[in-house]
Amino acid sequence: MALLLKNANVYAPEHLGVRDVLIVNEHIVAVDTSLNVNLPDCEVIDLKGKLLTPGFFDQHIHVTGGGGEAGPVSRPPELMLSELIEVGTTCVVGVLGTDFVSRSVENLLAKVRGLKSEGVSAWMYTSNYHYPPTTLTGSVPKDLYFVPEVLGCKIALGDHRSSFPDLQSVLSLLADVRVGGMISGKLGVLHIHSGDIPGAFDMYDEIVKRGMPIRHIRPTHCSRIEHVFKSSVEFALKGGWVDYTSGGSCFCGHPAQSVKMALDAGVDPTHITMSTDGHGSMPKFNDKGEMIGMGVCGVEGNYVEMKRLVNDYGVDLTTALRPITSNVADALQLKGYGHIAKDQCANVCVMDEDLTLSMVVSRGKIMMRDKTVLVKGTFED
Repeated sequence: MALLLKNANVYAPEHLGVRDVLIVNEHIVAVDTSLNVNLPDCEVIDLKGKLLTPGFFDQHIHVTGGGGEAGPVSRPPELMLSELIEVGTTCVVGVLGTDFVSRSVENLLAKVRGLKSEGVSAWMYTSNYHYPPTTLTGSVPKDLYFVPEVLGCKIALGDHRSSFPDLQSVLSLLADVRVGGMISGKLGVLHIHSGDIPGAFDMYDEIVKRGMPIRHIRPTHCSRIEHVFKSSVEFALKGGWVDYTSGGSCFCGHPAQSVKMALDAGVDPTHITMSTDGHGSMPKFNDKGEMIGMGVCGVEGNYVEMKRLVNDYGVDLTTALRPITSNVADALQLKGYGHIAKDQCANVCVMDEDLTLSMVVSRGKIMMRDKTVLVKGTFED
C-alpha cells in the first residue's frame, strides 16, 4: 500500500516548507520536493499547501476508563477508536488510576493491543495509583522485559488517594524501573500522578542527589495547582521533563497558558509534554476530602491546547506541536515516532491554515479524510 502526499507545508515538527511525503505500508520512506513515484496502486493526494504534521501523541489516557471514586456507577466507559481519530491522536500510552481493584492491568494490556489492531500506535504503563505496584508478571522489571507495550510504571504521589510511599520506597521502585529498562532495551520511566499535597518534588530532588538520573522521573498533572506548577518549572530547569494535563482544571485558566509560562521561565521547549487524561474522571473534593461532584475528561485537549498556544499566546507552530508530538516520543525514547522523516511510522495529521483538522493517517492508513472519520473501532456503529 502506497500513499503520496504532494505539496504539503510540512512541520516535522520543524518547519520544512513545501514537501512531498511518500508513505509505503506503515512507514514514511521519503520526504522531499517534487517526488516522482512509480509504484503500483499508489494513491496520490495533492494537499495544495495544507499543513502536514506528525500525528498527535497522548501519553496519559485512560483507554479502559478511569474513575471509580463514587463506586461502580462512577466508572467512565472505555475509549473508542474514532474519538482518537477525530482529534488527530495516533499514538497513546494507556494508564490506570485510583481503582486498582476492578480496573486491572491485564484489561489495560488487552485494550492497548486492541487499539493497535484497530490501527493506532499504543503502549502502556504498568500499575496505577497504588503502592506496592500492581503488575502483570509479579515485578516491574519483568513487565518491562516481557511485555513490549510496557514503557514504565505508574504511581501517585502527593494525593489523598495515593498510598504515600516513603522516599526509600520510591527510590527502590525507580531502581526497578531503571534496571528493567536497561535489560529490556527501553528507557524505563516512573510516570507519576501529581496530587495537591506538597512534598513530592522535594523527594525527587533528594532522589536525584542520591544518584538516580532525573530522566526516569516523570511527573504529570503539573499545572492543576499553582505550587505544583512552580515546582515543576524548577524541576524542568534542573533537566527534568514535565507533563501538563490538557484536559480538566488548570490553576491559570488554560493548560496552554501554563505551557507558555513554563517557556517564558526558561524551560527547555523539548522537555515539556501535554496529555489529556482522557476518559479519566474529574472528581471534585471539598476541603474535608469529600467528593462533591464528578465529570469525565475528553480526549481533545492536546489538539485544543496546541491551537490555543498558537492562536491565543502567539507561540510558533513548531513549539506548539512539540509537546504533543516529538517531545513525547523522544522523552520515551520511542525511535521512529513523533516526527515527519524517512523511516518514521506514518502517523500524520493534515490541517488547513486555520489549524482545522481535515485528514489523519495512522500507521500508513487514511483514517480521516475531508473531516470525516473513515475507520471506526470494532464495536462502533
